[in-house]
Amino acid sequence: MFADDELTDDRFLGGRLQVLQPRQGYRAATDPVLLAAACPAGRGDSVLDLGCGVGTAALCLGLRVPDLVLAGVELQPGYAALARRNAARNAVALAVVEGDIAQLPRALRRDFDQVIANPPYFPTGGTPSPVSGRATAMQVDIPLAQWIAVAARRLRPGGWLTLICGTDGLPEVLTAVGTRLGSAVVLPLAPRAGRPARRVLVRARKGGRAAFRLLAPLVMHTGTAHAGDRESYTPEISAVLREGADLLAHFR
Repeated sequence: MFADDELTDDRFLGGRLQVLQPRQGYRAATDPVLLAAACPAGRGDSVLDLGCGVGTAALCLGLRVPDLVLAGVELQPGYAALARRNAARNAVALAVVEGDIAQLPRALRRDFDQVIANPPYFPTGGTPSPVSGRATAMQVDIPLAQWIAVAARRLRPGGWLTLICGTDGLPEVLTAVGTRLGSAVVLPLAPRAGRPARRVLVRARKGGRAAFRLLAPLVMHTGTAHAGDRESYTPEISAVLREGADLLAHFR
């Protein structure tokens, strides 16, 4: 567990969401906000966040869409405790269960309308982070294909998986999706116009039969290079990060 002096109190969605997270260790940034913005959940849907961390993605989604039934599973007890604390302080109902997605706790073995996931993306090996929580949260231990298999089992027919990952993980994701889900759509996230995408948002539907779609990249920053210590998000990305806008129009 984390002591209060080991935490920072960070604001998301223009201050609408306040999140306690470790000062050192895995820290939520833009990825969980973008993940939530791409999820097509509607009012009353049940949503499972695989590897929910301190709850940022689920809480962003809960603030955007009313009356969701939100659940999360998190391996690390300290992060799970923070997710519960963050849910309470933001008045968002989020049931957090400690457990490994490879052996999903019995309480979560039911059907969901939506599954969201931000799996670890750095390969194991090399020099791990000296902060154990950061290493666990960011280094691949469970293959991406297994994340998708778990999501597919938990989705009801017609339900959607929404996932964010590095571009290097996309071949494995699409292979796994192709055997378990359908109607896959990929939205590349390019840091700047003309630059290769480093991250992708992927959506796929259980029982979906629509053709695969690779969308035009969504550009994150204006200009050709970082210009000093100031924000350079494009207006669309700024609206997602600061105002809680969604990205659903990109997937239609």
